[in-house]
Amino acid sequence: METQKSFDTSTQYGILYLVPTPIGNLSDMTFRAVEILKEADLIASEDTRNTQKLLSHFDIETKQISFHEHNTAQRIPELIAKLKQGITIAQVSDAGMPSISDPGHELVVECIKQSINVVPLPGANAGITALIASGVSPQPFYFYGFLSRKPKEQREELMELQNRPETLIFYEAPHRLKKTLKSLLTQLGEQRKAALCRELTKKHEEFIRGDLAALYEWADSTEIRGEFVIIVAGNANPEIEHDDPLEGMSVNQQVDFHIKNGLSVNEAIKRVAKDHNLKKQVIYNEYHDIK
Repeated sequence: METQKSFDTSTQYGILYLVPTPIGNLSDMTFRAVEILKEADLIASEDTRNTQKLLSHFDIETKQISFHEHNTAQRIPELIAKLKQGITIAQVSDAGMPSISDPGHELVVECIKQSINVVPLPGANAGITALIASGVSPQPFYFYGFLSRKPKEQREELMELQNRPETLIFYEAPHRLKKTLKSLLTQLGEQRKAALCRELTKKHEEFIRGDLAALYEWADSTEIRGEFVIIVAGNANPEIEHDDPLEGMSVNQQVDFHIKNGLSVNEAIKRVAKDHNLKKQVIYNEYHDIK
Protein backbone atom coordinates (compact mmCIF):
# COMPACT_ATOMS: atom_id res chain seq x y z
CA MET A 1 0.00 0.00 0.00
CA GLU A 2 1.18 3.52 -0.78
CA THR A 3 -0.15 6.80 0.62
CA GLN A 4 0.65 10.26 -0.76
CA LYS A 5 0.18 13.52 1.08
CA SER A 6 0.45 15.82 -1.90
CA PHE A 7 1.64 18.93 -0.12
CA ASP A 8 3.76 17.39 2.64
CA THR A 9 6.59 19.90 3.08
CA SER A 10 8.82 17.42 4.90
CA THR A 11 9.86 15.69 1.67
CA GLN A 12 13.13 16.82 0.11
CA TYR A 13 12.05 15.68 -3.35
CA GLY A 14 10.51 17.92 -5.95
CA ILE A 15 6.90 17.52 -7.10
CA LEU A 16 5.69 16.34 -10.48
CA TYR A 17 2.69 18.48 -11.49
CA LEU A 18 0.42 17.20 -14.26
CA VAL A 19 -0.86 20.34 -15.93
CA PRO A 20 -3.72 20.28 -18.46
CA THR A 21 -3.57 22.78 -21.30
CA PRO A 22 -6.39 24.15 -23.49
CA ILE A 23 -7.72 21.89 -26.24
CA GLY A 24 -8.30 24.89 -28.49
CA ASN A 25 -9.43 27.99 -26.66
CA LEU A 26 -6.62 29.64 -24.70
CA SER A 27 -9.17 31.20 -22.33
CA ASP A 28 -9.71 27.73 -20.87
CA MET A 29 -6.30 27.88 -19.20
CA THR A 30 -6.84 28.03 -15.42
CA PHE A 31 -5.25 30.56 -13.09
CA ARG A 32 -3.67 27.71 -11.15
CA ALA A 33 -2.19 26.13 -14.28
CA VAL A 34 -0.53 29.41 -15.24
CA GLU A 35 0.77 29.82 -11.68
CA ILE A 36 2.25 26.32 -11.56
CA LEU A 37 3.93 26.70 -14.95
CA LYS A 38 5.48 29.98 -13.81
CA GLU A 39 6.67 28.59 -10.48
CA ALA A 40 7.99 25.23 -11.72
CA ASP A 41 11.72 24.81 -12.21
CA LEU A 42 11.20 22.91 -15.46
CA ILE A 43 8.40 22.10 -17.90
CA ALA A 44 8.41 18.68 -19.56
CA SER A 45 6.60 19.22 -22.87
CA GLU A 46 5.32 16.82 -25.51
CA ASP A 47 6.30 19.38 -28.17
CA THR A 48 8.40 22.31 -26.94
CA ARG A 49 7.57 24.41 -30.01
CA ASN A 50 3.84 23.99 -29.50
CA THR A 51 4.06 24.65 -25.76
CA GLN A 52 6.21 27.73 -26.32
CA LYS A 53 3.25 29.44 -28.02
CA LEU A 54 1.20 28.86 -24.87
CA LEU A 55 4.00 30.02 -22.59
CA SER A 56 4.54 33.18 -24.61
CA HIS A 57 0.82 33.99 -24.50
CA PHE A 58 0.85 33.89 -20.69
CA ASP A 59 4.33 35.44 -20.24
CA ILE A 60 5.75 32.25 -18.76
CA GLU A 61 9.54 32.06 -18.95
CA THR A 62 10.15 28.65 -17.39
CA LYS A 63 12.68 26.47 -19.19
CA GLN A 64 11.37 23.48 -21.18
CA ILE A 65 12.62 19.96 -21.83
CA SER A 66 11.09 17.64 -24.44
CA PHE A 67 9.22 14.59 -23.17
CA HIS A 68 7.31 12.55 -25.75
CA GLU A 69 6.57 8.95 -26.73
CA HIS A 70 9.82 8.60 -28.70
CA ASN A 71 12.21 9.61 -25.90
CA THR A 72 10.38 8.22 -22.84
CA ALA A 73 13.04 5.60 -22.01
CA GLN A 74 15.80 8.21 -22.06
CA ARG A 75 13.93 11.03 -20.35
CA ILE A 76 12.30 9.24 -17.39
CA PRO A 77 15.59 8.51 -15.56
CA GLU A 78 16.70 12.11 -16.20
CA LEU A 79 13.46 13.58 -14.87
CA ILE A 80 13.42 11.27 -11.84
CA ALA A 81 16.98 12.31 -11.01
CA LYS A 82 16.02 15.98 -11.19
CA LEU A 83 12.96 15.43 -9.00
CA LYS A 84 15.10 13.65 -6.40
CA GLN A 85 17.38 16.69 -6.40
CA GLY A 86 14.38 18.79 -5.31
CA ILE A 87 13.53 20.21 -8.72
CA THR A 88 9.82 20.77 -9.37
CA ILE A 89 8.63 19.67 -12.81
CA ALA A 90 5.37 20.50 -14.59
CA GLN A 91 4.44 18.03 -17.31
CA VAL A 92 2.19 19.07 -20.21
CA SER A 93 0.95 17.47 -23.41
CA ASP A 94 0.10 19.36 -26.59
CA ALA A 95 -3.52 19.76 -25.50
CA GLY A 96 -5.73 18.52 -22.70
CA MET A 97 -4.75 16.15 -19.92
CA PRO A 98 -1.30 14.55 -19.77
CA SER A 99 -1.44 10.71 -19.85
CA ILE A 100 -4.86 10.62 -21.59
CA SER A 101 -3.90 9.42 -25.09
CA ASP A 102 -0.69 11.40 -24.52
CA PRO A 103 2.69 10.79 -22.81
CA GLY A 104 2.93 10.81 -19.03
CA HIS A 105 1.71 7.56 -17.53
CA GLU A 106 5.11 5.86 -17.40
CA LEU A 107 6.61 8.87 -15.63
CA VAL A 108 3.79 8.88 -13.09
CA VAL A 109 4.32 5.17 -12.37
CA GLU A 110 8.05 5.66 -11.85
CA CYS A 111 7.48 8.66 -9.56
CA ILE A 112 5.13 6.59 -7.42
CA LYS A 113 7.73 3.82 -7.20
CA GLN A 114 10.30 6.39 -6.06
CA SER A 115 7.94 8.02 -3.50
CA ILE A 116 7.89 11.28 -5.46
CA ASN A 117 4.61 13.20 -5.13
CA VAL A 118 2.47 13.45 -8.26
CA VAL A 119 -0.04 16.32 -8.17
CA PRO A 120 -2.72 16.54 -10.90
CA LEU A 121 -4.47 19.78 -11.84
CA PRO A 122 -8.05 19.75 -13.17
CA GLY A 123 -8.69 21.26 -16.56
CA ALA A 124 -9.58 20.80 -20.20
CA ASN A 125 -10.37 17.32 -21.50
CA ALA A 126 -11.85 16.65 -24.94
CA GLY A 127 -13.65 13.42 -24.05
CA ILE A 128 -15.66 14.78 -21.13
CA THR A 129 -16.30 18.10 -22.89
CA ALA A 130 -17.79 16.24 -25.86
CA LEU A 131 -19.75 13.80 -23.72
CA ILE A 132 -21.77 16.33 -21.75
CA ALA A 133 -23.03 18.10 -24.91
CA SER A 134 -23.45 14.99 -27.08
CA GLY A 135 -27.04 14.23 -26.10
CA VAL A 136 -25.98 10.64 -25.37
CA SER A 137 -26.33 9.39 -21.80
CA PRO A 138 -23.30 10.77 -19.91
CA GLN A 139 -23.02 8.00 -17.36
CA PRO A 140 -21.81 5.43 -17.03
CA PHE A 141 -19.28 5.93 -19.78
CA TYR A 142 -16.29 3.98 -21.07
CA PHE A 143 -13.36 6.01 -22.37
CA TYR A 144 -11.44 4.15 -25.07
CA GLY A 145 -9.48 6.83 -26.89
CA PHE A 146 -7.95 5.87 -30.24
CA LEU A 147 -8.88 2.56 -31.84
CA SER A 148 -6.14 0.57 -33.56
CA ARG A 149 -5.24 1.73 -37.06
CA LYS A 150 -4.95 -1.88 -38.26
CA PRO A 151 -8.32 -3.11 -39.61
CA LYS A 152 -8.12 -6.60 -38.08
CA GLU A 153 -7.14 -5.31 -34.65
CA GLN A 154 -9.81 -2.61 -34.84
CA ARG A 155 -12.49 -5.22 -35.59
CA GLU A 156 -11.33 -7.27 -32.62
CA GLU A 157 -11.44 -4.21 -30.36
CA LEU A 158 -14.98 -3.37 -31.44
CA MET A 159 -16.12 -6.99 -30.99
CA GLU A 160 -14.96 -6.68 -27.38
CA LEU A 161 -16.87 -3.40 -27.01
CA GLN A 162 -20.12 -4.24 -28.81
CA ASN A 163 -21.85 -5.64 -25.72
CA ARG A 164 -20.81 -2.91 -23.30
CA PRO A 165 -23.82 -0.99 -21.91
CA GLU A 166 -21.81 2.16 -21.17
CA THR A 167 -21.58 5.14 -23.51
CA LEU A 168 -18.35 4.80 -25.50
CA ILE A 169 -15.85 7.63 -26.09
CA PHE A 170 -13.38 7.50 -28.97
CA TYR A 171 -10.84 9.94 -30.41
CA GLU A 172 -10.15 10.07 -34.14
CA ALA A 173 -8.11 12.04 -36.65
CA PRO A 174 -9.91 13.60 -39.66
CA HIS A 175 -8.26 11.40 -42.29
CA ARG A 176 -9.39 8.21 -40.53
CA LEU A 177 -12.87 9.31 -39.45
CA LYS A 178 -14.82 7.82 -42.35
CA LYS A 179 -13.21 4.38 -42.10
CA THR A 180 -13.67 4.32 -38.35
CA LEU A 181 -17.36 5.25 -38.64
CA LYS A 182 -17.79 2.45 -41.18
CA SER A 183 -16.26 -0.02 -38.72
CA LEU A 184 -18.43 1.29 -35.89
CA LEU A 185 -21.71 0.91 -37.76
CA THR A 186 -20.67 -2.52 -39.07
CA GLN A 187 -19.68 -3.88 -35.67
CA LEU A 188 -22.04 -1.98 -33.36
CA GLY A 189 -25.10 -1.56 -35.59
CA GLU A 190 -26.40 1.28 -37.73
CA GLN A 191 -29.01 2.49 -35.24
CA ARG A 192 -26.75 3.21 -32.29
CA LYS A 193 -27.28 6.81 -31.15
CA ALA A 194 -24.05 8.78 -31.54
CA ALA A 195 -22.45 12.19 -31.91
CA LEU A 196 -19.43 13.58 -33.71
CA CYS A 197 -17.83 16.43 -31.80
CA ARG A 198 -15.44 18.50 -33.90
CA GLU A 199 -12.95 21.30 -33.12
CA LEU A 200 -14.07 21.56 -29.49
CA THR A 201 -13.77 25.03 -27.88
CA LYS A 202 -12.58 26.52 -31.20
CA LYS A 203 -14.30 28.92 -33.59
CA HIS A 204 -15.58 26.08 -35.80
CA GLU A 205 -16.81 23.84 -32.97
CA GLU A 206 -19.53 21.57 -34.30
CA PHE A 207 -21.73 18.71 -33.06
CA ILE A 208 -23.23 16.25 -35.53
CA ARG A 209 -25.83 14.09 -33.79
CA GLY A 210 -27.80 11.10 -35.05
CA ASP A 211 -27.37 7.36 -35.41
CA LEU A 212 -24.20 5.77 -36.75
CA ALA A 213 -25.70 5.30 -40.22
CA ALA A 214 -26.56 9.00 -40.47
CA LEU A 215 -23.14 10.05 -39.20
CA TYR A 216 -21.43 7.86 -41.77
CA GLU A 217 -23.55 9.42 -44.54
CA TRP A 218 -22.51 12.86 -43.28
CA ALA A 219 -18.83 11.90 -43.31
CA ASP A 220 -19.17 10.37 -46.77
CA SER A 221 -20.50 13.64 -48.22
CA THR A 222 -18.50 16.21 -46.25
CA GLU A 223 -14.94 17.49 -46.38
CA ILE A 224 -13.57 16.25 -43.08
CA ARG A 225 -11.52 18.71 -41.07
CA GLY A 226 -10.46 18.96 -37.44
CA GLU A 227 -9.92 16.50 -34.63
CA PHE A 228 -12.95 14.47 -33.58
CA VAL A 229 -14.41 12.94 -30.46
CA ILE A 230 -16.90 10.18 -31.28
CA ILE A 231 -19.56 9.47 -28.68
CA VAL A 232 -21.53 6.23 -29.15
CA ALA A 233 -24.43 5.00 -27.03
CA GLY A 234 -23.88 1.73 -25.19
CA ASN A 235 -25.69 -1.50 -25.99
CA ALA A 236 -29.12 -1.28 -24.35
CA ASN A 237 -29.73 -5.00 -24.89
CA PRO A 238 -26.39 -6.76 -24.53
CA GLU A 239 -26.24 -10.45 -25.34
CA ILE A 240 -25.76 -12.57 -22.25
CA GLU A 241 -22.58 -14.59 -22.44
CA HIS A 242 -23.24 -18.10 -21.22
CA ASP A 243 -20.56 -20.06 -19.42
CA ASP A 244 -18.83 -22.65 -21.58
CA PRO A 245 -19.74 -26.09 -20.16
CA LEU A 246 -16.57 -27.54 -21.71
CA GLU A 247 -14.24 -25.07 -20.00
CA GLY A 248 -11.58 -26.89 -17.99
CA MET A 249 -12.35 -30.32 -19.47
CA SER A 250 -9.72 -32.51 -21.06
CA VAL A 251 -10.18 -33.61 -24.68
CA ASN A 252 -11.48 -37.00 -23.56
CA GLN A 253 -13.91 -35.45 -21.10
CA GLN A 254 -15.23 -33.24 -23.90
CA VAL A 255 -15.84 -36.30 -26.10
CA ASP A 256 -17.71 -37.98 -23.23
CA PHE A 257 -19.74 -34.80 -22.67
CA HIS A 258 -20.98 -34.79 -26.27
CA ILE A 259 -21.75 -38.52 -26.12
CA LYS A 260 -23.88 -37.98 -23.00
CA ASN A 261 -25.70 -35.24 -24.91
CA GLY A 262 -26.75 -37.53 -27.74
CA LEU A 263 -23.86 -37.73 -30.20
CA SER A 264 -22.31 -40.98 -31.33
CA VAL A 265 -18.66 -41.61 -30.44
CA ASN A 266 -17.51 -40.72 -33.96
CA GLU A 267 -19.70 -37.59 -34.06
CA ALA A 268 -18.38 -36.50 -30.66
CA ILE A 269 -14.77 -37.01 -31.75
CA LYS A 270 -15.41 -35.06 -34.95
CA ARG A 271 -16.99 -32.17 -32.96
CA VAL A 272 -14.05 -31.94 -30.52
CA ALA A 273 -11.54 -32.11 -33.37
CA LYS A 274 -13.31 -29.20 -35.09
CA ASP A 275 -13.44 -27.15 -31.86
CA HIS A 276 -9.69 -27.52 -31.41
CA ASN A 277 -8.85 -27.17 -35.10
CA LEU A 278 -7.24 -30.61 -35.10
CA LYS A 279 -7.51 -33.61 -37.39
CA LYS A 280 -10.17 -36.11 -36.37
CA GLN A 281 -7.58 -38.91 -36.22
CA VAL A 282 -5.60 -37.08 -33.52
CA ILE A 283 -8.61 -36.93 -31.18
CA TYR A 284 -9.65 -40.49 -32.15
CA ASN A 285 -6.23 -41.89 -31.22
CA GLU A 286 -6.07 -40.01 -27.93
CA TYR A 287 -9.58 -41.04 -26.94
CA HIS A 288 -9.23 -44.72 -27.79
CA ASP A 289 -5.76 -45.05 -26.29
CA ILE A 290 -7.30 -44.34 -22.89
CA LYS A 291 -10.60 -46.14 -23.42
